[in-house]
Amino acid sequence: MISRTTRAIALGLLLVSATGACGRRAVPVADVTLQTKPVAEVAVATGTEPRAPAGDDSERDAAVPVFATDPTDGNRDALVTLVEFSDLQCPFCGRAASTVDALREAYTPDQLRIVWRHYPLPFHPFARPLAEAGVGVLELGGSPAFFRYQREAFAALGRAGGLTAASPRHFAEGAGVSGDAIDDGLRDHRWAATVDRDLDVGQRLGVNGTPAFFINGVALGGAQPLEKFKEVIDTELARAKALVAEGTPRRSVYVAATKTGFTPPKREEPEAEPPPDLTVYKVPVGNSPSLGPQTALVTIVEFSDFQCPYCKRVEPTLTEVRRHYGDKVRLVWKDMPLPFHSRAVPAAILAREARAQRGDAAFWDMHGRLYADQTNLEEAGLLALARQAKLDTGRVSRALAQKSHLAAIEADMDAGDDVNASGTPHFFINGRRLVGAQPLEKFKEIIDVELARAEAQVRAGTPASGVYAELQKSAQLTTPPVVKKTVASDPQAPFRGAAGAKVTILEFSDLQCPFCRRVEPTLDEVLKAFPGKVRVEWRNLPLAMHADAELAAEAALEAKKQKGNAGFFKMQKLIFDGQGQPDGLKRDALDGYARTVGLDPTKFAAALDGHVHLAAIQRDKAAASAAGISGTPAFLVNGVYLSGAQPYRRFRRVVQAALSGKP
Repeated sequence: MISRTTRAIALGLLLVSATGACGRRAVPVADVTLQTKPVAEVAVATGTEPRAPAGDDSERDAAVPVFATDPTDGNRDALVTLVEFSDLQCPFCGRAASTVDALREAYTPDQLRIVWRHYPLPFHPFARPLAEAGVGVLELGGSPAFFRYQREAFAALGRAGGLTAASPRHFAEGAGVSGDAIDDGLRDHRWAATVDRDLDVGQRLGVNGTPAFFINGVALGGAQPLEKFKEVIDTELARAKALVAEGTPRRSVYVAATKTGFTPPKREEPEAEPPPDLTVYKVPVGNSPSLGPQTALVTIVEFSDFQCPYCKRVEPTLTEVRRHYGDKVRLVWKDMPLPFHSRAVPAAILAREARAQRGDAAFWDMHGRLYADQTNLEEAGLLALARQAKLDTGRVSRALAQKSHLAAIEADMDAGDDVNASGTPHFFINGRRLVGAQPLEKFKEIIDVELARAEAQVRAGTPASGVYAELQKSAQLTTPPVVKKTVASDPQAPFRGAAGAKVTILEFSDLQCPFCRRVEPTLDEVLKAFPGKVRVEWRNLPLAMHADAELAAEAALEAKKQKGNAGFFKMQKLIFDGQGQPDGLKRDALDGYARTVGLDPTKFAAALDGHVHLAAIQRDKAAASAAGISGTPAFLVNGVYLSGAQPYRRFRRVVQAALSGKP
């Protein structure tokens, strides 16, 4: 079988590498419909002139429509069409990209056509501008430029600093398209309608997450393994060939195949709403920024995040609440920056610095400015906002650099943890929970009840200024009890951090577990936040459901034997990164990682063939079992048990307690 890469080379066409940091293969500059053009015509000279659509619109009425303006890789007459709904900020979409690359190698352009659809998720703040810019790159540079742009974006997800407000321009320029043209188009929202169309189509097809695939109409959700894609594609190839044999023209195969391949989503009856939570939770007001008088009978405490799109969405509703109830309502702000919003903490620091310089009014002014443009939260953007607000920018720069207000932000986060305010926006109305960007009616349902109750308290003699404090006297916390487990430290185990640290975190992990991979940056953050005070000790707990985990653990331990802790953690990272690759944890891949780390290949092969390190792994498994630990990742922080890929703030609290000597 000749792959599309081989075909492109044979035709003498230019291949542009888009490997980035992830080592993904080059993508042909042109699909089959463009391969007869000379290279000079394929190359993007200025990246400012729109290009004509590569196909026609005869498939727009298919069960899973394909439009002439869609980014496409493959022949218009291909027997199988894979339509991907994807988000350029989604790590799972980035992981699936390598699988799609493998499909490009496995099937010819006559067999498989790949069509991209934009499906930016609302909780990914950069996804929408990246999608709109992607439409612009397609318009100006064609499908080859778009797929180079796509790879630039996905490669950035794995780099420190990842995505910024300037990323669309940079990725477009990397794809050979004018950055100025992209900036102009984004400013005018020139390509927004195309993204909206893709979102609408996806919603009608039942897409509710990314990545989502339709193979000749057959739905396949998530970053599935390569074998699953091949299974569906091979079935659809056979079905398409049968259609052609029956007389269906190749150009009509896709429309015909989707008629029977696509199953419309079931329209489920909406679930009945759960009964209202009448619990009053203990949420201290403290010295937090507030709007409204202390004599307000209803206090709304909001846990929020300046980079969260849902928090922005609820702001007009909160304005309407204050307009409707006037001085009867007080709104109190609490910071709850989520770990996947990299600019939420700096934004919160800026808002607090505004308050420190010029009071509550300045805080709320900055609050509005930050929500006005959530895509411009890099340091330059924050300093520009500070200048607009007439703040002392020197003090702002120092506050951002020194994280001056971080302790207060973390105190808010701890208060939120105590009442399980794990998502944003999260509200407590006189202590009663309301989650999410709810409509005005939902706020009024609780406010009206609590207002009547507060008025009764006042009539009974409680001063208006003391209503909230009185309610809080009997309020509840949801702080989970501290669970302690005993597992002895292993002096031979791999570790990072300070050897004589006061706090030891035992990490029971599985190299094939995606949650174990996900928590590693959090542990890096813990080590960075507590230099010299924390030691993270790795313990192996390969789960039975992960067939490749045990051999991967043996490989990592051999890396430690040959290269020490540094070698172990280099191998660990390579193996974790391999989770997203087909066969990324198989023996051939492990051998490749060993070469990358610089291990002696003969000794490495002997260790794996002879299972030299299996006994050490079995000891770790026995220690975990004796302590009642059966899942991964699991942690013991000086004996305090944490289960799962917990956010940084959970680790921080337990580490701080251990350092202070608290139980």
